[in-house]
Amino acid sequence: MNILLVEDIETDAKIALRAFDKGSFKNDIFTVRDGQEAMDFICHQGRYTDQEKYPRPDIILLDINLPKLTGFDVLKQLKEDPRYNFIPVVMLTSSKDETAIKRSYSCGASGYIQKPVNFEDYVKMVEGFNYYWQVVNQLP
Repeated sequence: MNILLVEDIETDAKIALRAFDKGSFKNDIFTVRDGQEAMDFICHQGRYTDQEKYPRPDIILLDINLPKLTGFDVLKQLKEDPRYNFIPVVMLTSSKDETAIKRSYSCGASGYIQKPVNFEDYVKMVEGFNYYWQVVNQLP
């Protein structure tokens, strides 16, 4: 499964990558640091034109608070575009704000995960995430 992780905080991205690496399911994970870079990756623009090197993600893990374009901006653009609106987008953020949760789902998010505080919990979250998206759920 090709996962695009959109995370602007380097330490958070490293923790996520370590947790996915430790998990029993192996994924190809690509990381970008801001909302515009996410759109460039998904749409194969700018430095991401090589579709073999930068394949279309099967699922996107999207932080909300990003530079250039927010996670909500990215989500809205993807869900309005028939070329990409079928790609599941899971918000992965430190926020547990009820308004952000409701807004995520109303904008078309497939899920909302609050980032775990410690690494062991992050690994457990990754295991559940992988099990759901690779075993239980059917991706397009």
